[in-house]
Formats: sequence, structure tokens, C-alpha cells
Amino acid sequence: MAGERTKLVVVAREKLGSAESRRLRRRGIVPGVLYGSGGEPLAISVEERELRRALTGAGGLHSILDVEIDGGGSSHASILKEYQVDPVRGGVTHVDLQEVRLDKPITASVSVQLVGGDDAPGVREGGVLSQPLREISVEALPLEVPEHIDLDVSGMTIGDTLRIGDVVVPSGATLLDEPETVIATVTAPTRVVEPEEGLEGEEAEAVEGEAAQGEAAEAPLQPGADAAGEQSTDEA
Repeated sequence: MAGERTKLVVVAREKLGSAESRRLRRRGIVPGVLYGSGGEPLAISVEERELRRALTGAGGLHSILDVEIDGGGSSHASILKEYQVDPVRGGVTHVDLQEVRLDKPITASVSVQLVGGDDAPGVREGGVLSQPLREISVEALPLEVPEHIDLDVSGMTIGDTLRIGDVVVPSGATLLDEPETVIATVTAPTRVVEPEEGLEGEEAEAVEGEAAQGEAAEAPLQPGADAAGEQSTDEA
């Protein structure tokens, strides 16, 4: 839900560098940076379980984080700016937070969820519902950024297309993307063409002979021809 606020306690980092970051991650702590609304960026760290808790609440990735540094009591209203994930283990390896003013609009990427796809006439007739675009950019006050936007596709028939201009955003939010950008389409089902019956007798032999000649003409390279080609530029 828009306007969700979550407290997040972080610790200011004094030691920097990749070795220190790896040490923190082994302890279940995520290194990161808090970018101030006007001051210098502050290196921070936060327990991964606390970060996960804060970002999996009702507001999801769009929660307003009341960041408290070193348990000092005062908080900084912030949003998740960017995060990195380990491609193998899946855990968060780095996080960037951005302090914001609650009375000033921000730009955010919001996911679009298609609603009513199973009821769409085009889908019932065998058409394929596709979603080329899954996120759109909106501008809104931090507390008014929607967690996601629903797009009703229950009335789509085969050949129909819905674009960003068809999206209805909550009051207080403004769409920033090109209105003609396609979000959802329903296309006709792919037709399977049955192969023709096989040729018999002299006709089949003639076709096979032509195919064999064609293959011989398309194979001018001799074994070892690659030796004169480009040298590999791969580095160890």
C-alpha cells in the first residue's frame, strides 16, 4: 500500500574496502550507502534480515524507510535507490538508500499487474496474452507512490493492444513514459502446418539428388581452413 513506513536501524561504517565488505557479508550484514538530500553520502551497514523485513512489508520496495543511524533516535525518511543481489546465493550484497523530502515528488518504477486475463474473450478463443512491459515510471510524493498498478485486460479480444496511455494511475501520481508504449497484447494462436505427404519413386530420388548437390555447393571450407582465420582474443 502507498504510504507504508518502516523503521530501519543502520550502523555507520568506518572501515571501507572490498575486504571489509566481504567480512560483513559473511556475518549476515549488508554494506551500503545512505545518500543525503543535501549532504555527503554516508557509508552504512544493515543486518540482512532487518533489511529483508523492511522491504517485504505491505509497501514492498516502495516503503518509506525511517532510517535511524547508530540508534541515535532521529530518523531520515529514505527510499530504496538500488540494490545488488548475489547471482548464485540470491542474497542482497549491497544497498543504496536515498534520503527524501516527503513534500517533494520523486520518480519511481512501479510494476504493472494484468488483471482478468483468464476472462478475456481473446484468451478464451485461444489467443495468447503477452506483457512486453512490466514496469512503468511514475512521479508522485514519496508517500503516494503505489506499490503496483493493476491493468484490466478482461475485455481484450484477439488483435487488441493496451498501451501506457490506457493505464489509470492513483490520484497524485503522474505517468512519465511514452503513452504509445505497448504494455499488453492478445495475438492469434500459432497455426501448426502439417507436412505434406512424402514423395515416392522417381520424384523422391530427384529431390534427394538436388539436395545433395546443394549441400556440396555450400561446403567450400576444407579441414584446417580455420587456421588462417582470426586469432582468439580470449584472455585468461
